[in-house]
This record gives sequence, structure tokens and C-alpha cells, in this order.
Amino acid sequence: MPRIAEFYGIAIYMYYRDHGVPHFHAVYGEYEAVLTIRGLRVIEGRLPQRDWELARGHRPLRRIAPLE
Repeated sequence: MPRIAEFYGIAIYMYYRDHGVPHFHAVYGEYEAVLTIRGLRVIEGRLPQRDWELARGHRPLRRIAPLE
């Protein structure tokens, strides 16, 4: 599971053999969420809201998932 970015303590992973809608995994401490690349919608799991709001606009994440 290659880590492709890390910022504000949130590690971003992409599994190359995953199926379904294009997505990535975000891990923050004990929390994990699966988010769509397009639109950054959580489709599984959860992250603390405050930390996710802070990280959402971070440049490495925008390269992975441009905000619409």
C-alpha cells in the first residue's frame, strides 16, 4: 500500500488493485476513511471533521483530487 502523501498527520494511500469508483484512503491516527478522488466525498469510514476541513485545501491533496 504505497503512501502517496502525508500532511497535518493525515497519510494518503492508494491501492492499485482496488475496484469500484476511483478513490484513496486517508489515515489519521485511529481514524480511516475512503474518499472519492472526484469531489472528495467520504464513501467509507470517517475522519475528525476539524482536521479534515484543515487538510482538505492542502496542496498535495488538491493534486490528487482537484476540488470542484
